[in-house]
Amino acid sequence: MSMKTQVTRTVSSCFTALRQTRSICRSVSQPVLLSLVTSLVLSRLDYGIGTLISISFCIDSSVLNAAGRLVLDGRKYYRITSLLCELHWLRVSERIKFRLAVLVFRCRNNTAPAYLAKDLQWASDDNSRRRLQSASSHQLIARRSHRTIGDHTFSVAAPRPWNALPPDVISAPSLTVFKKLLKTHLFKQSFV
Repeated sequence: MSMKTQVTRTVSSCFTALRQTRSICRSVSQPVLLSLVTSLVLSRLDYGIGTLISISFCIDSSVLNAAGRLVLDGRKYYRITSLLCELHWLRVSERIKFRLAVLVFRCRNNTAPAYLAKDLQWASDDNSRRRLQSASSHQLIARRSHRTIGDHTFSVAAPRPWNALPPDVISAPSLTVFKKLLKTHLFKQSFV
């Protein structure tokens, strides 16, 4: 199955769930509708989100906008940015960065599976960088891939969003604090 087929099926299943939810939206309250859309639509976007790294724009403009308009009863010509801000939803590209950064944080703190942690190479572990300033930071060495499929692997895709994070986010004491700081950082970066 190609990536285009995967994206098409994901978008199709999300729109099916939105149509089914739309049929009952007048009968339920907004918090119930929000939880339904979150569990039925956003969970489908998040499932396997790492494989959608380079093609997130296909989903971002369609599914997330329709879900936001459904939950907040927005009309077709409402500005979607204000709706997404009100819901505190990250765009799909930021959701991907969020998931990758959380996995790297878990690898750094030895709470992720070992096969993921062994794929990452920290700048502080590289002997050739011991005298450089990057050796004392929590940066990852970004690998390059010469194939399109290789760009979707965890070891190639994860260092970019991780290395772009500010030091106060990276140095969070726990996973819960890290997630909160990371979402705030990505939200400000996306909507402000």
